[in-house]
Amino acid sequence: AEPKVGDARIQGKPGVLIALLSQFGANTLETTRRLEGVLADLKPSLEAQGIQLFPPLFRPASFIETAVHNIGHSLLLGAVFVVAVLFLFMFNLRAAFISITAIPLSLLVAIIVLDRWGLTLNTITLGGLAIALGVVVDDAVIDVENIYRRLRENAASPEPRSNFRVVLDASLEVRSAVVYATFVVALVFLPVLSMSGLQGRLFAPLGLAYILAVMTSLGVALTITPALCMVLLPRRARTAREPRPIRGMKAGYRRLLLPLMRYPGAVIGPVLLFCAIAALLLHRFGAEFLPEFREGHFVLHINTIPGSSLQESGRVGSLIAAELLKDKRIQTVPQQIGRAELGEDAWGPHRSESHTQLAPNTTAKEQDQVEDFIRQTLKSFPGITFDVTTFLGDRIGETISGETAQVVVSVFGEDLDALDQKAREVADVLAGIRGNADVLVASPPGAPQLAIQLRPERLLQFGFQPTQVLDAMQTAYQGTRVAQTYEGSRVFDVAVILDEQYRRDPEDVRGLLLRSPDGVLVPLSELADVYLTTGRYTVLHDGARRRQTVTCNVRGRDVASFVAEAKQKVAAQVRFPGGVYPIFTGAAEARAQARNELFVHSSIAGLGIVLLLAMVFGSLRNLLLVLVNLPLAFVGGVVAAYFSGGNLSLGSLVGFVTLFGITTRNSIMMISHYDHLVREEGMLWGLDAALRGASERIVPILMTALVTALGLLPIALGSGEAGREIEGPMAIVILGGLATSTLLNLLVLPTLALRFGRFGRRTEMDD
Repeated sequence: AEPKVGDARIQGKPGVLIALLSQFGANTLETTRRLEGVLADLKPSLEAQGIQLFPPLFRPASFIETAVHNIGHSLLLGAVFVVAVLFLFMFNLRAAFISITAIPLSLLVAIIVLDRWGLTLNTITLGGLAIALGVVVDDAVIDVENIYRRLRENAASPEPRSNFRVVLDASLEVRSAVVYATFVVALVFLPVLSMSGLQGRLFAPLGLAYILAVMTSLGVALTITPALCMVLLPRRARTAREPRPIRGMKAGYRRLLLPLMRYPGAVIGPVLLFCAIAALLLHRFGAEFLPEFREGHFVLHINTIPGSSLQESGRVGSLIAAELLKDKRIQTVPQQIGRAELGEDAWGPHRSESHTQLAPNTTAKEQDQVEDFIRQTLKSFPGITFDVTTFLGDRIGETISGETAQVVVSVFGEDLDALDQKAREVADVLAGIRGNADVLVASPPGAPQLAIQLRPERLLQFGFQPTQVLDAMQTAYQGTRVAQTYEGSRVFDVAVILDEQYRRDPEDVRGLLLRSPDGVLVPLSELADVYLTTGRYTVLHDGARRRQTVTCNVRGRDVASFVAEAKQKVAAQVRFPGGVYPIFTGAAEARAQARNELFVHSSIAGLGIVLLLAMVFGSLRNLLLVLVNLPLAFVGGVVAAYFSGGNLSLGSLVGFVTLFGITTRNSIMMISHYDHLVREEGMLWGLDAALRGASERIVPILMTALVTALGLLPIALGSGEAGREIEGPMAIVILGGLATSTLLNLLVLPTLALRFGRFGRRTEMDD
């Protein structure tokens, strides 16, 4: 990015020039470190010229380092939790070791593929791997648990079979269920990959990392896991018995499940009630596009009166910086005034940016407090308007709507005066809505302007052509290139311009002497009317249409409800003349677009999943039993999101999509095991088969649920901190849904399966 270097003041102390600002927005930490090395080499020569350099003033890489460290810490801590759960549940070091091998193998293969595809390890891809952490071990856990259990049963059998045959049959017993369950998990995430725009750029790498890790874990479970089981488990299984805690847990589970199966209404009724409550809670949720990023850095856009000079903007900035630095949590307040000559921002010298850097390790709560302090401080300065955002919030806002705020109302038309009037009315409406912050009219009129209107009769009288006068004025005040000079291989332009002392006072323009074709010197005041007036430093356009823009941030409530109320009140209170109309853009509209895309694509993926499961089970009843898991997971996800803040961000919506894939796995495993008992082992479908199948599935279901939950727990607990802003809401939703779906899978699904399932021949109880 081109550095914006104008009059710069650091910490309110004038006279310190920033020669270079680290506004390169480094794509990688390596780029930033190389740049800092170059700046360090330049420092002696810069100081010799009286230039003082402050590279750390604005360093986006600091946030990247913190974010990567936090998400990496969550990934490591989640892996430790997963390993601990496997050892505690399996009571066998070898079996636990075999299951654990799926973690490094799956993650490393995913990382290698990501690298080959040109993707980097960042907070998004690492977040995808962290969310997949508990899932990648599920396939191996299911395979190992079933093989180990069958080896123990074979060792106790009066006619034991060969270990090879037992391992092969046990692996094949769960193979189809494992394969289809994993494909369901991957298919569920495909809509995330297909999102467009900014949301697609954010979530697609996360989804890609997740799918790669999950599919690799399937390959590990189908190949490496059975081989390791064949090598490490048969000898241990000869003398091993089912651990006493596991036997006790199964016995207690059977005692709890038996009365529920006899009275299914006692289970179904509360479940329907909970689903209804969750549906009602949805109406109380707020909505936002993306959560706030905890960068520890705020960007202050400060506007003085249009036409203010660089010196006046610097003076005001110095006073603001002095007040802000009274808060010890604020480290530096560098100010940038003006813009590069060929820069993309059409700002006047009345607008400046102050990059406010907070002290390291400032918590999320403290950052909110500092943001409130900044706004209160800026409000105490009369005659300025401002908005406060983070660097990423600034860039995301510009990407979405071209403005840096969350809410943008563009008023289109041709009459500039009418646009100004209606924009002020819209701004007044927004300022009266609860939760408004930083309401601004983007391009206010009132900039002082010197108007020069040529008088044709006077030009004719003195023999001037209009172009002669205009060219002379341009040469005098803007300069005209007249020649080039050479110094070795270097080329320099030679320009003619009026001396600076004659260009300072606007009144001197009247006395500019022009030479007529006859050689007569005539002052400009004799050829034109020269007068002071007001104008604009910029006229905004969009799609060849003039527009005036009102921007606003939202504090203390969700963006979606604020925009809905704003639309209603603007429509009721502002009367737009013909040809003038408003359009709302910003975070709320971006979220609505992303939500609609996610809904449509998820519906298509859902249809594919239903067709896949129909091929597996071949029974509509059994298929519906698997799909019962979705409302059960929905209940927990909604409750978790409600108690974690009551706002549904795009990350939360992606969390629901992910949740449905993860929790469907256990339903598939339960129903497929019932089918195996009836079709392969010859049991009659009834109470005994339902109890046996449920008790044999409780250990793998609890293990897979716990390893997934504990793998996500560090991200959920750190939700809102740097690096976990997007993944945190996802993890919270998945954890909540996983808790209710696992509980109800173990209690409700066997009861419903006994009542409505069809596995082989029916018994009287099935009727």
